[in-house]
Amino acid sequence: EVQLVESGGGLVQAGGSLRLSCAASGFTFDHYAIGWFRQAPGKEREVVSCIAGSDGNTYYVDSVKGRFTISLDNEKITAYLQMNSLKPEDTAVYYCGAVAYVYASVLFRGWQSPELWGQGTQVTVSS
Repeated sequence: EVQLVESGGGLVQAGGSLRLSCAASGFTFDHYAIGWFRQAPGKEREVVSCIAGSDGNTYYVDSVKGRFTISLDNEKITAYLQMNSLKPEDTAVYYCGAVAYVYASVLFRGWQSPELWGQGTQVTVSS
């Protein structure tokens, strides 16, 4: 099967850290752009960070720069989002998404959308 499965969400206090995982099956990252997105209750889904499977180029939304790090493990075919210095406003359902033959910058800007989505994992940051 071609799919993405997310894990690693949970409840954490402000200032804490979480590491989200997105395990891929049925494909490799070579020709994909991979992104992390989030959706808070009552809000639209927004892009958080993207990475190119081909060369590892990364992109971050301003609100998470310096706090979040996106990475890939090509042996495990898994994408990660390391989240440090978490804030209550980071509370959301986090989704990973992937799209083939698209630049990571294009995915980040929203010019194209993922064709594969994970099921989502809840991140809750308490004050």
